[in-house]
Formats: sequence, C-alpha cells, structure tokens
Amino acid sequence: MSRAADPAPDTAPDTAPAGARRRPRVLVVQHQEDCPPALVGRWLEEAGVELDVRHPYRGDALPADLAAHDALLVLGGSMGADDDADHPWLTPTKQLVRTATRAETPVLGVCLGHQLVGRALGGRVDRNPRGQQVGLVETGWTAAAADDALVGAVAPGAQRGVHWNDDLVVELPPGAVVLAETPAGEAQVVRHAPGAWGVQLHPEVDAAVVRAWAVGDAERHAARGVDQAAVIAEVDAARAELDAAWRPLAQAFADVAAGELEAARQR
Repeated sequence: MSRAADPAPDTAPDTAPAGARRRPRVLVVQHQEDCPPALVGRWLEEAGVELDVRHPYRGDALPADLAAHDALLVLGGSMGADDDADHPWLTPTKQLVRTATRAETPVLGVCLGHQLVGRALGGRVDRNPRGQQVGLVETGWTAAAADDALVGAVAPGAQRGVHWNDDLVVELPPGAVVLAETPAGEAQVVRHAPGAWGVQLHPEVDAAVVRAWAVGDAERHAARGVDQAAVIAEVDAARAELDAAWRPLAQAFADVAAGELEAARQR
C-alpha cells in the first residue's frame, strides 16, 4: 500500500463528474513507526480513499484545519493522550479533532486515537486499573450500535477484536454514546460526538504488527506471565474472522468520508 514519506500538499479535495462518487481524501495521523494504518489503510484505499499519511514524530507538519480533507483518522501509539510535553504534536492533533467536530468532518480514532478524540472533546483518559489488555477480546455491542452510521454494518459480524492498550477513556465526553463494551464493561467503541468515533481495539493490525509490539513489551510480559507467542498465534489464526469482521468498518468510514451517511447505515 502506498505511503508518502513527506506530507502531501494541502490542496482541495478531488472533484468528480455529476453522479459519480468523489474520491474522499483522509488525513491520517501516525504517531510512531510501528503503528501504521496497516490493514485499515489498505481497506480504505481499496474503497477508493486517498490517504494523506502524516508522521509528526519524523517532523511532518499537521495542517491547521481540514479544509483540504474529507475525514480524519488518528492511529494508535504507546504514548498517553496527555503526554503533550513529550510528544508536542498531540496538542494540534486534539485541536484538529475539535475543528473537525465543529465542521462536521468525520473522525475515527484507533486506540490512542480513540483516547485523543475522547480527551479533545472533554473526556478523561487514565490507566486501566485492571492492567494492560493484550490479545483478542470479545466485542460487546450495545443496542445503540444497530443504527449507527459507522458501525451499524460492523456490529452483526465483529465479535472479537485485537486489544493492546494500557489506557482507557474512563470518562466519556458530554453526549457520547457507547456502541460496544468489553466484558468488563469498559468503553470499547464510542461515538464521541456526531460524526466522531473511537475504537479502543485495533482493527488495523495483523500478526506482524503485533509481533513488533511484543518486542517492546517482552520484559514486562515475562514478569506478568503473558505468553506472547500464544497471543500472536491466536491473532494469526483469527485472521480470516477479523478481516471479515472489520473490513466493513473501513468501507463505512470511506462512505462517511464521501458524505454517504445513508449508504453507510444501509450497508
């Protein structure tokens, strides 16, 4: 899948002939090298989306607004949602979330991205008192998911997702709606505001991405007795299930980015 090492010019979104679907342009904020768009990025491109991937940890600039983009995708990372002092691009990322929400530009946050969306809109993020979540976790859809524009098509088939997180959105923003919960009752998928969603799980990862994360957590997992090889093998064995379950999320986000909310609801 294509990746631009340098930021793409902030030009106006593509236009298309009358009656044809316009190709939406999505700004992607990637926080570190081992947290790429991966499968979700590939699925979005296959759905006709143009990805403008920015790597602010390498020095890529973030735009001041989203006038040249149709949607915002904020990826995961090992830092915390309030670690702006050590990772200064988190401040403009959260501002972009607020700008997008005011402008009704669709937003999707993944893991840290979900936490940043929640934090930007008035929620609170903290460590999970139960400790780090690792591996496949059941997805507990709520009744509100059924007619949600983004996850309405996902909920019937997505029964598990990959988690790899220390933090949670422990207080949701005002007006937020929980669309899925973990078995422990933690917010797992949230509509933080109209048109702004977050998923605590990682629909984008495969075993190769998880294997890279495992290297960084090897010492503490050994201390906790986490069998990393078994976790990676379980994720790999579930590949067909996870692809079938979460690919519709990318298609729905492509539809939302293209302004096809009703198509996303009906898909």
